[in-house]
Amino acid sequence: MTTKPKEKAFAGERIAKVLARAGLCSRRDAERWIDEGRVSVNGEKLLSAARNVLGTDHIVVDGKPLPQKDKVRLWRYHKPPGLVTTHKDEKGRQTVFDTLKAELPRVVSVGRLDLNSEGLLLLTNDGGLARELEHPSRGWVRRYRVRVHGRVSPETLESLKDGVTVEGVRYGPIIASLEREQGAANAWLVMSLTEGKNREVRKVLAHLGLAVTRLIRVSYGPYHLGSLERGEVEEISGKVISEQLGGKPNKKSASPRKDKNA
Repeated sequence: MTTKPKEKAFAGERIAKVLARAGLCSRRDAERWIDEGRVSVNGEKLLSAARNVLGTDHIVVDGKPLPQKDKVRLWRYHKPPGLVTTHKDEKGRQTVFDTLKAELPRVVSVGRLDLNSEGLLLLTNDGGLARELEHPSRGWVRRYRVRVHGRVSPETLESLKDGVTVEGVRYGPIIASLEREQGAANAWLVMSLTEGKNREVRKVLAHLGLAVTRLIRVSYGPYHLGSLERGEVEEISGKVISEQLGGKPNKKSASPRKDKNA
């Protein structure tokens, strides 16, 4: 009895991913460029983004060869409040990327911080690394300092360690503690969580009857805000990245997932 050989998976990476990693555009823009006939591979104009390419393929965009891929880089950035964490804002608001130094290459954020949140935001020139750092399999803790208005019950904060359901959404364990009280109805909390669902901190605290008046992310996994001033950017060395990631990013866990706001 003969066994039919397994079909070999097609090698390479999706063309849109390759263009994004080269720093030319986002994956969505890359797909649009392909639809507009702006991308060719080995002299053939692409008609669909459903195409894998190899490192040996000759890729041309708008008549120009694809630039050499830069080394993977990562930065710590102190996001000020009032900036949107997106490359294009439909409401015309100022974005994080509008304010970055001109000498930085095109970067993407690792997750998001919403308009009124501030603190540590990681930036990278490699979309694959961004997805790797966001992935739940890492179990990285996001830590926040939060100023709230309302009466804080230590017992209620303690109950968050078992998770909580808010408006049908289940949030995982949150470690929350009272840092200090200010007056009769204001306090600073410290909160640690691993999921980072959309506006998780604000929604959970609103469920407890607490209004967030300031939210600062102070750490993301092994990376800390430290003494970075608002708007300041500092690159993380390749050696540190390698040590803290345990070598190269795990491509298996680097599947796409939506960015979330705190």
